[in-house]
Amino acid sequence: MARLERLVIHCTATPEGREVSGAEIRRWHTDPVSLGGRGWRQVGYSYLFHLNGGVEELVPVNDDDTIDPWEVTNGAVGFNSTSIHICYVGGIDRHGHPADTRTPSQRQSMSRWVRRFRNRHPDVKIVGHCELNPHKACPSFDVKEWLKGVV
Repeated sequence: MARLERLVIHCTATPEGREVSGAEIRRWHTDPVSLGGRGWRQVGYSYLFHLNGGVEELVPVNDDDTIDPWEVTNGAVGFNSTSIHICYVGGIDRHGHPADTRTPSQRQSMSRWVRRFRNRHPDVKIVGHCELNPHKACPSFDVKEWLKGVV
């Protein structure tokens, strides 16, 4: 059990408009490498924000100030035991380049979710995946700038 230090925002790195299910992400992350997965023990995110704004829980989180062993997801190497990871469907434009492809519904539900999270955890740092790994474009938008209008 570790103290919750950050909320990390990700994208699925899929083309704009292509929906992705939680089951599909789970397969990407937990299927054996021989079957095209990454072979992880756990999926990478706790919550998935769908194109229609729906929020799917992939790993239950009890909303306290600690990360229990069952809450650990594999979103960012070296930060998983102290982070909650959320992800929106999208992040790649039609040309295959990183882009903020969030739909208006995704933006609204993410804003609402992050405001609620911030109210419960005012001291937790909110970052984009790229802030923890500079080799990543994820989540394909500037989280710090976006937060100015959210919290």
